Amino acid sequence: MTVSSHLLTAEAMIAAYNAQDADLYVSYMTDEACEAGYRGAVLREGREGVREGLKKLFAEFPENRAEIVTGCELGEFAVLYEKVWRSAASEPFEVMSIYSFEGDKCSRVEFIR
Repeated sequence: MTVSSHLLTAEAMIAAYNAQDADLYVSYMTDEACEAGYRGAVLREGREGVREGLKKLFAEFPENRAEIVTGCELGEFAVLYEKVWRSAASEPFEVMSIYSFEGDKCSRVEFIR
């Protein structure tokens, strides 16, 4: 089975997230990209909004990390099932993240919790 470029990009975004590198994370996104709840409200709008939101999150939770349990891709979408810890002592919570792509850049990430 061949791993697609969209799935590899989503995985690279999680690696940047775990390194708490907001600049690298948003480098994989379009200028108009956003993060949102699934079929819901936008949480962070535009590449700069995502960057600033992540910087605040990383400042609040310096031990924050996500572990990819599994991932798949279909067309212009990649989906990751993740476990996320806010601190080393906390219990993880589960997240499904849906990455939408325009060309080779991510245009939207939606979270199901």
